Amino acid sequence: MTNSSAYSILLSTMIGATTRQSNLFFLPLAQQLHMLKDDELDAVDELLKDEELVDLVRRKLATRRALSTRTGRPGIAPDRLLRCCALKHIKGWSLRTLEVELRGSIPYRLFTGFDADPTPDYSVFSRTFALLGPETTEQIHKRVVGKAEEKGVAAGRKMRTDTTVVESNVHYPTDSSLLGDGIRVLTSALSGVAEECRAGAIAVVDHARSVKHRLLEISRAAKCRNEAGKDRLRESYRKLLALCGRVVRQVLGVLEDFRAGRLPIVGSLTRVVAAEGRLQHFLPLVERVCAQTQERIWEGNRYVVGKVLSLFETHTQAIRKGKAHKPTEFGRLVRIDEVENGIVSCYKVLAGNPDDRQSWVPALEEHQKQFGRAPDMATADRGFYSAANEREAQARGVCRVVLPARGRLSKVRSVHQKQRWFRRGLRWRAGIEATISTLKHPFSMARATYKGAEGFERYVGWCVIAKNLVSMARTLTRRKTRAHKAA
Repeated sequence: MTNSSAYSILLSTMIGATTRQSNLFFLPLAQQLHMLKDDELDAVDELLKDEELVDLVRRKLATRRALSTRTGRPGIAPDRLLRCCALKHIKGWSLRTLEVELRGSIPYRLFTGFDADPTPDYSVFSRTFALLGPETTEQIHKRVVGKAEEKGVAAGRKMRTDTTVVESNVHYPTDSSLLGDGIRVLTSALSGVAEECRAGAIAVVDHARSVKHRLLEISRAAKCRNEAGKDRLRESYRKLLALCGRVVRQVLGVLEDFRAGRLPIVGSLTRVVAAEGRLQHFLPLVERVCAQTQERIWEGNRYVVGKVLSLFETHTQAIRKGKAHKPTEFGRLVRIDEVENGIVSCYKVLAGNPDDRQSWVPALEEHQKQFGRAPDMATADRGFYSAANEREAQARGVCRVVLPARGRLSKVRSVHQKQRWFRRGLRWRAGIEATISTLKHPFSMARATYKGAEGFERYVGWCVIAKNLVSMARTLTRRKTRAHKAA
């Protein structure tokens, strides 16, 4: 066996088994725990006993390493991973809270299938959750919606759609704070390179104290609207940009020396390469922040194309939805399509801040793919209205298109929108506002905490999956209760 193959086997993680033998001493205790169980989780537990869902997770875990299906240390089982993902988002927990709750709660151990076995820590959850990328998450969501259709919870006869902003996990993006972030991350990466080089080869200066003073000066000067305050603001920004330019020039020099082989590396080359990768990633972003700061402060241009809003969540976009309490939101626009019984049939993370009218036809197309036919009734708010959208929905076979027109209505349009079926459709449409509020608060979709653009889509997807599982569980529980009372 070659060294490379032996190393790959050492790194590989074999997929855990879904069939496990219970601990003999845990069984008597487990039999007495039926009164401690969460009734809602019991219904979700039945829904997650689906081989297709587990198989989707198993196939993704098999791609972790080349030999993950046969060799390596035992990893987390696919059914446990699926249930841990669902539990985290149903409860709206962080990964650390999931670790603590799972370790100390027997009902949660029973739900996730760990029973008396040791539970992973939050770092294991972080790595394994990230394996379920946006594509796998979307496949799991489609299977959950398909299961709702099989059980008669979602027939797809009615559809309502809307868009909402999900915030990225970033601080409020001011030019000064972005410059401070840039100086900090570049200095940190430079320090990582300097630690692996000969002593004194790279003189890294910590500008944290100076940056803090400049940020305070800018904050105070921004509150003063007269010319003297504007002059102080420009002077503070000039000093901050000078600090940032000094760090950028040093980074450029270190990168040039590294490529030419002139760096006197005496430590780990792997750590130097990792730090060099961080410098290569952040340097263009910091240069763009410097350029947009100069445009705004000295040229008065507030609308720079491709403005950087975060060095860490670069996909973040500025979106204005006309909210009085929050005029500008920093995140991504998400389209939510809902059918009967609160089942979200489709979600899409949109690029930029498109007009809602552009989302109407894609919503109908996704509905037809999922249910095999157009809905009998489709509705949205007036932001989705256009005569072309209304005609397109009718051409696709939608019997009742409930799109309230904008502006002042003609007599014919007014009579059309006062019909009983139209007004009932508008009342049903209002329910999607409650669905979005439920997604954002109990299921924590207000702010996506997974990193990167793919992590953002994965976070939104799992919030929707958790909401669908709970909605299905409640609907099926109500049906059983009614059937029991009728009997």
